[in-house]
Amino acid sequence: MASHRRPKQPSRARVSVLTAAAATAVALSAQASAHAAPAKPSVDEVKVQVDQLQQEQEQATEKYDGAKERGDQLKKQATELQDQIARTQAQLNEVASGLSAVAADEYRTGGIDPTVALMLSSNPDNYLDKASSNEQATDTQASTLKSLRDQQRRLDQQKAEAAAILAELDQTTQTLNDTKAQVQQKLAETQRLLNTLTASQRAAVLGGDRASRGGSRVDPSTLPPASGYAGAAVRAALTRQGDPYVWGATGPSTFDCSGLMVWAYAQAGVSLPRTSQSQASVGVNVGTNIANAQPGDLVIYYSDAHHVGMYIGNGLVVHAPHTGDVVKTMQADLLPIKTIRRI
Repeated sequence: MASHRRPKQPSRARVSVLTAAAATAVALSAQASAHAAPAKPSVDEVKVQVDQLQQEQEQATEKYDGAKERGDQLKKQATELQDQIARTQAQLNEVASGLSAVAADEYRTGGIDPTVALMLSSNPDNYLDKASSNEQATDTQASTLKSLRDQQRRLDQQKAEAAAILAELDQTTQTLNDTKAQVQQKLAETQRLLNTLTASQRAAVLGGDRASRGGSRVDPSTLPPASGYAGAAVRAALTRQGDPYVWGATGPSTFDCSGLMVWAYAQAGVSLPRTSQSQASVGVNVGTNIANAQPGDLVIYYSDAHHVGMYIGNGLVVHAPHTGDVVKTMQADLLPIKTIRRI
C-alpha cells in the first residue's frame, strides 16, 4: 500500500519573499501606468479645442485692437495738451515778466508802488478784492493781474488734464501688453495641438491648405451690383482675397477681421471704428435676418460681437477668419449673427 506524504509547506520566510515580490510587481505596474503618456487626442477633439482657441484668440485680438486705438488717442491728446501747457506757460511768463519790469523800474525811481507789490505777492488771487477795497488798482493793473490769474488757472487745469490722460495711458498700455500676451498664448496652444497631427489632419482641422482656401474666391462680376461707397468698399475687400490673417493688422496686405472692414471702407473714403464691437453700433441697424442685407453691410457675429464680415450679395460675406487662414468668403449665416449694420 503506497504511503501518502503531506506536501511540504513553504516556510514562513519563503511566503514573505513571494508576497513581497508580488507586491513589488503590482507597485511597478501601477507606477508604469501612472507615468504612461496621456492618450493622444483624436482629430475631432483637436478640432474642437482649436476652434475654441481660435475664438478666444479673436476675442483677445479685438480687445487688443481697442486698447491700441485708445492708446493712440491718448498719446495724441497728451501731445496736444503738452503743447497747450507750453503756450500757456509762455503767456504766463510774459505777463509775469511785464509785472517784474514795472517793479524794477519803480524800484530804480524811488521804491515799489504798493499796488505793484501787492500784484507780485504770493497770493495774487486776493489782489483784486484787496485793491478794490483800498482803491489802489487802476484799470490797467486790474486787467494785468486778472490775465495773470486766468493764465495760472488755465495752466493748472491743463496740467491736471495731462496727468489724468497720462495715468489712463499707463493703464491702457498695461492692458495692451497683457492682451498681447493672451493672444500669443492662445496661438502657442493652438500650434501645440496642431503639432500632434499629421499634415493632412492639420489641413482637415484648418479647413484645407492655403491653396484650397484660396479656391473660395468669388468673382466680383458674379455678384449683384453695388454703387456708392458701399460698392467701393465691397470691391476693395474682394481684392484682398487670399491675403493672410494677422492679428492686429489693418492692411494693406494682412488683416484681422475688423481691420479688413476698416481698410476696405477707407478705400471708399469712409472712416470706421477699429474694433468689431465698436463697428456693431455704427450706421443703421438692419436686424439679424441676412435676407435684409445689402452689399457693403457689416455682419457682426457672436453675442460679444468679436467677429465681423462684409456682406457682398448672393448670401455671402467676405471676411478674415483667424490666424492660419486667409481673407475669403463664406455663407453669411454660417455663424450666429448679432446684428447687421448699414454704413
